[in-house]
Amino acid sequence: MKPKNCLIFGASGQIGRNLIRSLTKNNIKVTALTRNVHQKGYILKTQANPGYLEIVEGSIFDHEKIKELFNNADLCVNLIGILFEKGKNNFNNIHVEFPKMISRYASTYKLEKFIHLSALGIEDAKDSIYAQSKLKGEKEILNNFNKAVIIRPSIVYSVDDKFTTQLMTLLGLLPIFPIYYNGKTKFRPIFCSDLTNSITKIIIDDIKENIIEFAGPEEMSFKEILEKLLILIEKKRVLLPMPISLARMTAHFFELLPKPLITNDQLRLLKYDNVLSGKYKSNNDFEFDCSSRFEEIVNKYSYMWKNEGEYSKKRVN
Repeated sequence: MKPKNCLIFGASGQIGRNLIRSLTKNNIKVTALTRNVHQKGYILKTQANPGYLEIVEGSIFDHEKIKELFNNADLCVNLIGILFEKGKNNFNNIHVEFPKMISRYASTYKLEKFIHLSALGIEDAKDSIYAQSKLKGEKEILNNFNKAVIIRPSIVYSVDDKFTTQLMTLLGLLPIFPIYYNGKTKFRPIFCSDLTNSITKIIIDDIKENIIEFAGPEEMSFKEILEKLLILIEKKRVLLPMPISLARMTAHFFELLPKPLITNDQLRLLKYDNVLSGKYKSNNDFEFDCSSRFEEIVNKYSYMWKNEGEYSKKRVN
């Protein structure tokens, strides 16, 4: 049987790279769009066997180029998302207009499957611009392509993430670490490979559920996550609750930086738990294996943030 071709937007991120490996192992070819082949191409080329991956350079704002890519696509997965706005990369363009455009193309070219990455907790976060733009994008997609599958995961982690790795870096540098809302916000972190293998299964098994929530097996508060990371990197730090008024002031300062550590919109988002809502089917309702344990997985790469490293004398003895 001729392999199907899956068009992936956002292929160079942690989820995209893992998804390329998962899809191509299952005899699905991938076309990956990237802004800069010279910068990202070498990373992507290592994710698949020759003949199974085509890397195309282009901008998501080049509508004609995007439309062209749908000519040879059977499937499409959109993984593009941002946590802060910068120029044209604002929430409306990335979370609303782009999904609206490509879901329309998916319908026009009669694709077999359109999968879109969203996020858990967005329905509750009515004061977050990020969350509301995600919701609006979902509605546009389902209006254009009613067979679309929207996946809403909790925090996704792996050695390639910008969550555990950034937190361990900051915990290694700061003797006092600020926490917001007393660190009580709840999460269900999901391992990246568990999520991407599930996406592959959605495609292979032709699952038609419009919205599927994804969560790992453990519910943890943000403070508990930090405490687990501190144990893994063998460090002791003071986790200091920060008043929200002060947090907002520091966020205003961070927003001036090219890559802010936190923004005021993210502060608003942190008020809401990032766990299964119970309103939709989840990975638990399907035969998806999302059982990887947070500490067990992070322990495999946490040595990079320990003083002694992986093969020190202390560790060998």
